[in-house]
Amino acid sequence: MLEQKHQALLDEAERRGQPDTDNIRLCFQVLTLAAAIDRACAARLAPHRLSEGKFVLLFLLRDLPQGLAAHALAERAGVTRATVTGLLDGLERDGFLARHDDKEDRRKLSVRLTEKGQQMAATLFDEHSQWIASLFAGVDPEGRAALTALLHRVWRNVDAMAEGSPL
Repeated sequence: MLEQKHQALLDEAERRGQPDTDNIRLCFQVLTLAAAIDRACAARLAPHRLSEGKFVLLFLLRDLPQGLAAHALAERAGVTRATVTGLLDGLERDGFLARHDDKEDRRKLSVRLTEKGQQMAATLFDEHSQWIASLFAGVDPEGRAALTALLHRVWRNVDAMAEGSPL
């Protein structure tokens, strides 16, 4: 259940007698699962000519009929202005959104979904949410709580190491 690159690294760690190879394996399992989810997500969105980034922008604009400035959209999506510009160009090319001049300040533009974009956002958001939820089908509430607690513990470890603190 590991990607080949992770298996190769784990094999080498075991060959060298590294301690905590069980923890290394677990980290690689999480990374492999995350990559598999990303690939499945991309495959689900690709027939609609969407990437995850474009999908996020559709979702963010869905309930904003007045639109939003590109820089504000970049901030809400957690991406750079350059990234959002490229995503918006693709969405505009495919007819999902349009850029509009600001009535009060012609230097400003707002980005709004077209009817096609509204329909796509509404349909895909429900489908995508159901798909994401289905990934944990069969995991009972106690299992989800345990997994959440474990993930929080790992996040604390990552944060502590980023700050240079000992665990």
